[in-house]
Amino acid sequence: METLTNVTVCHPRPSSGQDPNQVALVDRFGYSANNVTYQALGEVPHFRYFDFHEAPEGAGTSVSAKTHGVTPVWGFGIVVASTHVAIQVGERVYGYFAPTRYLVLPISPLDVNKFAFFVSRPHLPPDRRPYNQITRCSTDPLYDPWPETEDLTMFYRPLFWTSFWCEDWINSSQYRGGATRVLISSASAKTAFCLAYLIRKRTSDSGDNNTVRQVIGLTSRKNLEFTKQLGLYDDVLEYEGFETASTMNQSPQKWIYIDVAGNHDLNVRVFSRLSSDAKFDLVGSIALGLTNLSPSSKSASAANWFANDFSSQRAPSTLEQFFMPEWLAVRKKQLSIAEITRLQRDAWSGLMKHCRTWGVTIRRVYGAEGVKRAYDEIIQSGILPSQGFIWSLWEDDAQSVNARL
Repeated sequence: METLTNVTVCHPRPSSGQDPNQVALVDRFGYSANNVTYQALGEVPHFRYFDFHEAPEGAGTSVSAKTHGVTPVWGFGIVVASTHVAIQVGERVYGYFAPTRYLVLPISPLDVNKFAFFVSRPHLPPDRRPYNQITRCSTDPLYDPWPETEDLTMFYRPLFWTSFWCEDWINSSQYRGGATRVLISSASAKTAFCLAYLIRKRTSDSGDNNTVRQVIGLTSRKNLEFTKQLGLYDDVLEYEGFETASTMNQSPQKWIYIDVAGNHDLNVRVFSRLSSDAKFDLVGSIALGLTNLSPSSKSASAANWFANDFSSQRAPSTLEQFFMPEWLAVRKKQLSIAEITRLQRDAWSGLMKHCRTWGVTIRRVYGAEGVKRAYDEIIQSGILPSQGFIWSLWEDDAQSVNARL
């Protein structure tokens, strides 16, 4: 039998029962600012992103599960070996994988159905179940086999569902009792502009001409033009000087602030502006992201940042933390699986129709050395909002296809 060489991306940890039902997977994955957040919060107790996949150990490697953590990624793979009778070799699947060539997963033997199977992770809380799901593409109503659509799926799907269920959560309270202005920081980030898209779509689909809800984005000067050309915001303001913009000086309105940046100093300014005038009625403030984190920042610092009172670090007034799995668990008690499937199918169909006009380009990178160079580039320069990465640790697409089959 041919010797198989594996390659896995993993990161140092600041703190430095075998299941017989296993499935080996291999292919390509997306990398974005979302994964930067996973890395930075890898050891934070509330998130525990490094606890989904262990770092490789053995001869020829200087890392271990004690010294390094693996940042999860969303990607596609092919089942190349299976010891579970209901999971067949050759199946195309999508899930929360490790950035690797081969991945062996312990599958819950009784948690397999025609739509998905689930990784057994009893060490994680039950609400992490959405991350444990491996979707079977042949029965996935959202799956499109075209390579371009697969790329868009890896690029948008994880963040889009965070945005989708966050908007659903806000709408469940009628936008906190009728807010007509939504202010979103880090407006160039995918989580932010997908949320803006969904808020505006909710308003247009309702057909209620009496509801005027404006979405206003906050972004940096370098990302201003990109964010404007998206066409998803009623107005886009620079971080510097947003307080004096005409949009911020309109007639009395109810406001919701959604913090995607996670920047303490910015939040202080936002809360100061929205509490400085009686015409501002801040009815909701929500923490949704941490785009200001970078791969070069120490994860230990992020852990300490959360440990030392999360709310007070983000702003002088408490922000509600939205965590998608927790809200989805609530909705699964309120709605049938069929209804949730319909909602997601309709939303995804709309996204795939509209996102192709937003000016975001996909950049594929193959091979361990290429991925390493791309990662180093991100450390040095960050990730442009107009660019998405699809990475593979195989040297080219043909090699990965041959290895899979």
